[in-house]
Amino acid sequence: MSATTIRLTMAQALVRYLAALRTEEDDGTLVPLFGGAFAIFGHGNVAGLGEALYQYKEVFPTFRAHNEQAMAHAAIAYAKAHMRRRMLAVTSSIGPGATNLLTAAALAHVNRLPVLLLPGDVFVSRAPDPVLQQLEDGTDGSVSVNDAFKPLSRYFDRIVYPEQLLTALPRAIAALTDPAACGPVTLSLPQDVQTMAYDYPEEFFTPRTVRFRAVPPVEQELEEAALLLKNARQPLIVAGGGVLYGKAGAALQAFAERHGIPVAETQAGKSALPWDHPLQLGAIGVTGSPAANSLAADADVVLAVGTRLQDFTTGSNSLFAQAQLVSLNVNSFDALKRRGLAVQADATLGLQGLSRHLGSWNSAGQWLDRAQQAGHAWRATVAAITGRRDVAGLPYDGEVIGAVQRSSSDSTTRDIVVCAAGTLPAELHKLWRTSTPGGYHMEYGYSCMGYEIAGGLGVKMAKPDAEVIVMVGDGSYLMMNSEIATSVMLDKKLIIVVLDNRGYGCINRLQQACGNASFNNMLPDSAPRIDFALHARSLGALSEHAGSIAELDDAMQRARAAPRTYLICINTDDTRTTEEGGCWWEVAVPEVSTQAGVQAARARYELDRQGQQK
Repeated sequence: MSATTIRLTMAQALVRYLAALRTEEDDGTLVPLFGGAFAIFGHGNVAGLGEALYQYKEVFPTFRAHNEQAMAHAAIAYAKAHMRRRMLAVTSSIGPGATNLLTAAALAHVNRLPVLLLPGDVFVSRAPDPVLQQLEDGTDGSVSVNDAFKPLSRYFDRIVYPEQLLTALPRAIAALTDPAACGPVTLSLPQDVQTMAYDYPEEFFTPRTVRFRAVPPVEQELEEAALLLKNARQPLIVAGGGVLYGKAGAALQAFAERHGIPVAETQAGKSALPWDHPLQLGAIGVTGSPAANSLAADADVVLAVGTRLQDFTTGSNSLFAQAQLVSLNVNSFDALKRRGLAVQADATLGLQGLSRHLGSWNSAGQWLDRAQQAGHAWRATVAAITGRRDVAGLPYDGEVIGAVQRSSSDSTTRDIVVCAAGTLPAELHKLWRTSTPGGYHMEYGYSCMGYEIAGGLGVKMAKPDAEVIVMVGDGSYLMMNSEIATSVMLDKKLIIVVLDNRGYGCINRLQQACGNASFNNMLPDSAPRIDFALHARSLGALSEHAGSIAELDDAMQRARAAPRTYLICINTDDTRTTEEGGCWWEVAVPEVSTQAGVQAARARYELDRQGQQK
């Protein structure tokens, strides 16, 4: 180890280390691994980490936000838009600032997305205990609210000595960049330790390039998977988020074309294959297209690539229960689901290796013809739904999506749509058209209401040249909208389209489908009509209300030409959805009820469960 040292506080050393890290772009250009940090300061981080961030602000930018959960959502979206190759740090004070990050930590963990969380913590010395906002545990003096991050983090450490960074930081970066274990990392930073100095080895801060590993497949696993596919007559590929994170879009297309296998996409995997490719069947699962779901119901082998096989993808394990499953995934935990034949590997290397073992094998002609016809028919249906302009009464989400897309001639290549929860994920999964990997940015692993606007900000920070369009329901908007002001402050223009159906329309329909009366979901007539356009204007955005699809067409043109964040609100029908497609989703219905509707729903539920894979 070098004898040369540099005396820094723990906080200064942490920021200096992060600022020195580099990663390589596809063209070979070296760029910072971290784009900087979002920070909301309080007594637990302003004097220590705040001073360090100020000292290194020229090489490690700091961004101010308005809500801790929202700034972490923005950081997560930034990493997702970069396909997990670049990321942001997030710091809060102790107490509520820290616990506001917990929802975002869970979101990142579920979605396998990297974010470095740096919550402040109470004094290690305990000299001033209890400090403001400190949680006291009468049975364990070492506990703080930050212990709640432990089950939500891929790696957790509490830095109680400055020299711990020499071990903790490399471990943190390893977890953040691991293709299988990727997820949130929490380094809990006691406020007194942040300010303590240590003589760090100078070489610890030498700039280094972080490499992203591509896990190669095991030949025996490839052989077994190829044998299974060669015996298939009706194979189907289910493309998940791992295709995008593995930058395997080209490999997926080449594999599908060479072996004549149709492709269906999960929520996380949508945009892996261009929307108009002849082998593209569209969305699969509960929010899936009729093309994808009908072929999934008849497939004899399903090759699942980079998907964690969430219930919305599998129809609660009923959609392709009859098929043999080959699961190609970099994560062994996901690859072993549903007792499938596991091929643990990077998506690109796995598909290329599997193609080599398949040789010239191609799926049966009749199956391929059926797939191409079904895909073509579905794309025609999408065009018909999204092409409607003269809508009688209130429009529904599908018609709004059409207006958003036709407002630009290059919307399938330049636009990135951002969404997370409510009715819109189903409609966008079916109807949004994109030819660009990442052009569909849906947080549906955690389906977190309030992610949308903050997530849009993170996407815009990652992709400043794209037109980032946030589509959000009124319910999610009201849960979290403060980062509209941040987007204006940072000059990161968003187009925000608010679909106002006067309540939680998605859950209201689910409630009634389970036999209940509408209850506690929709706003009563006596509730005030919220002026979302006026509210957004108060946060610094430009805005307007569109009274029809025709008015939305014109408003979108103004929004695209606007110099800063622009919000458009339109009233929508809470009862209408795209009828085509979809499949069963297991939502438990009460076994005993006095309501006849619930009793009938329970009978249907028991019948539907018979189709599940056990």
